[in-house]
Amino acid sequence: MVKKKQEEKQKEIMTAKDVADYLNLHPLTVHKYAREGKIPAFKIGTDWRFHRKYIERWIKEKLTYNTNGKDRRQTTLI
Repeated sequence: MVKKKQEEKQKEIMTAKDVADYLNLHPLTVHKYAREGKIPAFKIGTDWRFHRKYIERWIKEKLTYNTNGKDRRQTTLI
């Protein structure tokens, strides 16, 4: 079990299911986000693939935006 988790951490290219598990989302939501360009992804044939580095960068950008956005909203309301 520990070895499997270590292998998952080492994967650079992830499937939609891998990303769904990583982000605690439903796989169909991950597919939808990929289709709409809301999450960094690329297609191999008909299958979506995700590069772990870009997913992690996307998460950091979302966190930064949400944090800065909250500050921006507070200053505008005052």
